[in-house]
Amino acid sequence: MSIAGKQVLFISYNGMLDPLGQSQVIPYLKELSKLGVRFTLLSYERDHAFGPEGQQRCQSLRARLAEFGIEWHWLRYHKRPSIPATAFDVAAGVRFASRLIRQKKIEMVHARSHIPALIALRLKQRLGVRMIFDVRGLMAEEYIDAGHWSSNGAAARLTKKMEARALNATDGLVTLTDVLWSEMRGWPSLQSNNVAHETVPCCIDLEAFHFDEHARTIRRADLGIDDRFVLVYSGSIGGWYMTREMADFFAVLKQKRPNAFFLWLTQGDKFIVDQAMMAASPGPDDYAVRSVNPADVPSWLSAGDAGIAFYRPGTSRLGTSPVKISEYLACGLPVVVNAGVGDSGALISREQIGTLVQDFTEADYSVAAGNIAEYANLPEQVRRRTRGVAEKFFDVRQVGVERYARLYERVLGDN
Repeated sequence: MSIAGKQVLFISYNGMLDPLGQSQVIPYLKELSKLGVRFTLLSYERDHAFGPEGQQRCQSLRARLAEFGIEWHWLRYHKRPSIPATAFDVAAGVRFASRLIRQKKIEMVHARSHIPALIALRLKQRLGVRMIFDVRGLMAEEYIDAGHWSSNGAAARLTKKMEARALNATDGLVTLTDVLWSEMRGWPSLQSNNVAHETVPCCIDLEAFHFDEHARTIRRADLGIDDRFVLVYSGSIGGWYMTREMADFFAVLKQKRPNAFFLWLTQGDKFIVDQAMMAASPGPDDYAVRSVNPADVPSWLSAGDAGIAFYRPGTSRLGTSPVKISEYLACGLPVVVNAGVGDSGALISREQIGTLVQDFTEADYSVAAGNIAEYANLPEQVRRRTRGVAEKFFDVRQVGVERYARLYERVLGDN
């Protein structure tokens, strides 16, 4: 069955002007549109999208998406007070999407994460469209593990209730990890639903993310680090990202590799990093913090020798597919990650592309630091292997789009 000509409404609660929308929504839609899917995209944009500069960026992006046959609409995202703001956004989304479905004769709604899934559920009940629930993680558990919600609070209870209803009704389901799907398939909400499923990890555009020797030279010169061993962290800090523990690991790494240097690529608060590094004892010449544009991340990663990502342990980590790990591997970096993060541990062990931290102890750090430091001895061989793993498991075209297309065919198969 061909999915060419099928009308699909894609709903994202993340904005298309934001880095996540740029890397984890738009590339998939562009590639699927080449297969003939006719997308209408509805996103929720932050306040900056509605100022003069933001409006100009939106119009420019709308024109670029139109070149791929993607029609983009956006609504304003509301943050506070949390539950009333989200309820308002859901109601606005249902009203707006209902008009789009009627006007364009849309056959299926692809809901990226929990809030869009609630919108899709209501649209399915009212208008009879098919739906795909693209589970980007266990939403309630993520907020609980990060310390934002109480496990028995109203927000967590409402989220789990909505999640169960969406799972019971959805025609298609996407998880980021196999380990989460193994857990979910036994949930009561899925027992009466013969749902079509695909595991689609956080894939990336491998044409954008790759090792660049010239960029490595330039970035290292900018940092003034010559031939030092560079550990890189890229992404948000705080919450479920364990900034202090990553700083502690680096302190142990320096015992193994005295010339080690820690490069932090984050748009978060530099003070948080400074505090963590001061507590771990490395000196100011042993690290740098850079806030870089998303387009420049690959060139900065090329300056590194290994990438790191520590996540706060918890149930929510079953569903985590860190895009930063995909990016590290694509740029030739072996990785250090803690155990229990989705499918990452099994992949790292099987493919020999890094090392796992089992417990956040100095003894465990010492073993992992010794392992990761060894990778610097054969840089070209390591880069080829990590790049090969990225191509096999995280290529947006050969992995992500293929699996989404297969799911679309199953969900729309008898239409």
